Amino acid sequence: MFQGESIEVLPLQDGLVELRFDRRGEAINKLDARTVDEFRQATERIAASPDVRGVLVTSAKDVFIVGADITEFGATFQQAEADIARGVRASNELFNAFEDLAVPSVVAINGFALGGGLELAMLAPLRVMADTAQVGVPEVKLGLFPGFGGTVRLSRLAGLATAIDWVASGKPAKAPAALAAGVTDEVAAPDALRDRALALLQRAVRGEIDWQAAQQRKRAPLALSAQEAGALVETARTQVAARSGKHQPAAVIALEMMAEAAGRDRAGALDLESAAFGRVAKTQAAASLVQAFLNDQALKKLFKRHAREGRPVKQAAVLGAGIMGGGIAYTSALRGTPVRMKDIAQPQLDLGMAEAGKQLAKQVKNGRLAQEKADAIQASIVPQLDEAGFDTVDCVVEAVVENLEVKRKVLAALEGSVKPGTVIASNTSSLRIDDIAQPLARPEDFVGMHFFNPVPVMQLVEVIQGAKTSNAAVSTAVGYAVAMGKTPIVVKDCPGFLVNRILTPYINAFVQLVADGADFEAVDRAMEAFGWPMGPAYLQDVVGMDVGAHVGDVIAAGYPQRMPALARNAVKLMVANKRYGQKSGAGFYRYENDPTGRPRKSAAPEAHALVATLQPQGRRDFADAEIVERMMLPMVVEAAHALEDGVVATPAELDMALLLGVGFPAYAGGALKYADWLGLDRVVALCDKHAALGAPYVPTARMREMAAQKLRYYPV
Repeated sequence: MFQGESIEVLPLQDGLVELRFDRRGEAINKLDARTVDEFRQATERIAASPDVRGVLVTSAKDVFIVGADITEFGATFQQAEADIARGVRASNELFNAFEDLAVPSVVAINGFALGGGLELAMLAPLRVMADTAQVGVPEVKLGLFPGFGGTVRLSRLAGLATAIDWVASGKPAKAPAALAAGVTDEVAAPDALRDRALALLQRAVRGEIDWQAAQQRKRAPLALSAQEAGALVETARTQVAARSGKHQPAAVIALEMMAEAAGRDRAGALDLESAAFGRVAKTQAAASLVQAFLNDQALKKLFKRHAREGRPVKQAAVLGAGIMGGGIAYTSALRGTPVRMKDIAQPQLDLGMAEAGKQLAKQVKNGRLAQEKADAIQASIVPQLDEAGFDTVDCVVEAVVENLEVKRKVLAALEGSVKPGTVIASNTSSLRIDDIAQPLARPEDFVGMHFFNPVPVMQLVEVIQGAKTSNAAVSTAVGYAVAMGKTPIVVKDCPGFLVNRILTPYINAFVQLVADGADFEAVDRAMEAFGWPMGPAYLQDVVGMDVGAHVGDVIAAGYPQRMPALARNAVKLMVANKRYGQKSGAGFYRYENDPTGRPRKSAAPEAHALVATLQPQGRRDFADAEIVERMMLPMVVEAAHALEDGVVATPAELDMALLLGVGFPAYAGGALKYADWLGLDRVVALCDKHAALGAPYVPTARMREMAAQKLRYYPV
């Protein structure tokens, strides 16, 4: 009846047809423009055939439909808000045509039906889910909400309260929850799914099920008064707003729209949904979160290439225990790679094993691991005072003290204990890989693996390629990091590598602001309002003032022209006064443990008194906008330098490193995406406005060229 690239319609017995999604040459089904158009054609063929009595909708893939093709969003979102709304509304008419067929239909949902996949499934009057399947509308994670009628139909199937929860959270629902919500009519074992769906369709064709009433409910307003709908919204608003924040407005806009749409029929509700979708599609959050998703997909393609070129790590080792070594060993073992953990001091080994045990106990307490499994993981970490068995390992991560001579000595000795080809990785945060590698006989096997602290929590690992590091060693380290559940970014060996290099001008800008009279608490408030999880003063307290000062010194030595040591440095002043931050109970703020043992932050008048000694002109107020400009511009400029210097290969890798490594505000997407959103012409103009502040505010020549030519770091 119909044969396309993504859809085919096949005749079954007794006037039934099967509309099967089977995207040619792909492992999954997506609702890209071609598939949507084929769905229109298939629907028209079915509607025009007088012999069709019912439609079974299936997928030939392991999943039903995972949603829209996000690669198509960029060009669409460049349109004006009204044009986006009109385009979405027109697409909805195609979906309405299927919903309005004069014959019943049943959708068999296998695997995942997400976003547009669930929206399409809700067109039918009846659905059957495999008991292993999941459904949901995750668009809020992209700064959006469903635009193919999802908010309208979900409200009418599951009720407004459940629909708001699903849309605002973006979380998928398993089959039992979907059944309870009324989103599916039956649940079946995967191997019985098609037969159960076909049997349900046959019952509908025979008139045993009033499928037309089910369709009519989706066309009518909800049986809720405006007051009841408003009350539901008010109940949800505070929680939703707190979860998404002011910079990601999609969830709040969605729930307000859904409350208004509850009193409209299908056409009116779809009008509201389409208009609101056009509005959120033009937000900074949508642009950035969609780009972050695409960046993540690009990284996964890189990981596959590295997996082909690297060697599998079946047995690993960690050299140097303690909290860091224990965290690395735990993370490796948790994901299935057994580890030998060596230290020269028994107390450090004990500390490392205790750290692994603490993390495993958390997993058990949270219900993520059975105790038996946790015990097996703990047993796969072998603590030892020597290097016995190191000749069997595929990768050793060195995590000893951050001292060049110590690392050189330890690694030169280690090289004789491992077989040729074993990758030796240094977990250094500040020392150059080429400097550490000098005494090594096999520098081609040596690479940097900079884990961020705390290791069990932080996703980012910088994989540093030295001048003599082989591509195979890099790929092996990348593969091992991926196996550990991390996101590795390959960076060139340079002072500060990538993340610390780009973060330092941000911290330096804070130090300069304070020296110029700013209240450090006001700077924190401004940057937290901008979207950072913590302001720069609080960040230094958490990282450790001594650590921050050391990183600043390393960067200053590496880039003396752009990031020289600053004379009136509040961070170094805190170190001089033994105020190391959270770990010492005092830094820019004061810390005391709350009843749960977590540090609680409070104001520290003595810190303000110390800082005042660095402010010869006294305290003065800065507008939040000026604080943001002075803090963010040096970061953007240094990101441009890093990209131009080839520290990373692509803008995607750079921005993902900032999102994962330093908590760069997600709605802004990373330094380069943020520059794109502002426009490079505006970035350059703002830099020129602050030119008197020195080299950190001087755009690169390439930035000026791009600004003049209206170019972007990310093509549309």
